[in-house]
Amino acid sequence: MGSSRDIVIGPVTVVSLLLGTLLQNEIDPVKDPLEYRRLAFTATFFAGITQATLGCLRLGFLIDFLSHAATVGFMAGAAITIMLQQLKGFLGIKKFTTKTDIVSVMRSVFRAIHHGWNWQTIVIGVCFLAFLLVAKYIGKKNKKFFWIAALAPLTSVILATFFVFITRADKHGVQIVQHIKKGINPPSAHQLFLGGPYLGKGFRIGVVAGVIALTEAIAIGRAFAALKDYPIDGNKEMVALGTMNIVGSLTSCYVATGSFSRSAVNFMAGCETTVSNIVMSIIVFLTLELITPLFKYIPNAILAAIIISAVSGLIDVNAMILIWKIDKFDFIACMGAFFGVVFVSVEIGLLIAVSISFAKILLQVTRPRTALLGNIPATSVYRNVQQYPEATKVPGILIVRVDSSIYFSNSNYVKER
Repeated sequence: MGSSRDIVIGPVTVVSLLLGTLLQNEIDPVKDPLEYRRLAFTATFFAGITQATLGCLRLGFLIDFLSHAATVGFMAGAAITIMLQQLKGFLGIKKFTTKTDIVSVMRSVFRAIHHGWNWQTIVIGVCFLAFLLVAKYIGKKNKKFFWIAALAPLTSVILATFFVFITRADKHGVQIVQHIKKGINPPSAHQLFLGGPYLGKGFRIGVVAGVIALTEAIAIGRAFAALKDYPIDGNKEMVALGTMNIVGSLTSCYVATGSFSRSAVNFMAGCETTVSNIVMSIIVFLTLELITPLFKYIPNAILAAIIISAVSGLIDVNAMILIWKIDKFDFIACMGAFFGVVFVSVEIGLLIAVSISFAKILLQVTRPRTALLGNIPATSVYRNVQQYPEATKVPGILIVRVDSSIYFSNSNYVKER
């Protein structure tokens, strides 16, 4: 249904942890796992409805209101939030806050410093996080060794699991994944919340997760399409992603979208069509049917290390510096989104990002740039006298260029200028 040939669909770090964070704010997954799963399926259903509706109504342009600057800030804030949430598994803390703001999380971490931290867990997490970061650095430094960064997470999981198994570190406080049920999940259509207090919450979470997933998928699709020089139809991508998530919500799946890392591996491996997604699905199916018992001794610390390593790349400091140099208003949007996510919540950060981006558009429309024009000597060309000091004004005539259409909302401003 989609037009991208390179994008690989599946669970991704940002959307998965964003969804998990939003769900945990409503239901404790430990105390009430059934209701938690039901809310996840409901949110996935509404995420798919949101995406498909945007595509069918050809409203893909709405995604563009989330400017690049706001996206940079939002992603960086989301990365910080996700990293903070991983401190529970990374430090071996059992009692952890369900809030996502940095103040609440750090308070929870330091309260557990004397009785909640597990040094064996910390050693495992730190060692493998260092290994993952080094592997990522090698992959970035030399493109020939991209496979080192690609295989590092799998290698880390295998080594950490083997280490925990032979030392029985789980007997010394190291938290492990424990039992994972074999086989594919059953149908879940009957588990959706189609009424009651959780319907509205599922809708709200689904819209937020769906928009973020959509933004990421379209950005990834466009990036790889540009490399191979073929067109991408954003509306088709929306319909395809929406249909996939609607069907997924009925079969015990949660929100999936395009994965940049898997798409990059797909691209580097030379895959040319979406058949690669079918092959990946078959491998996942065989894994679920045959080897899930091997996952029992995976330590939570290694999963936290992999996630921290993965989301660290979302913090693009160079992009923030460039935005500051180019446009100060865009930088305000970037920082507004960043601090909104870090100090309040993901929803507030997204709201701030969209609001500031929209405010900039309104400001540019109602306050268009104007320029006085002068003639370049010995030519018939007229240019901005501030940019071209040699340009001369025409005596008795004021030539003004308005860098926007003139209508009721900016006509008075143009007159005053």
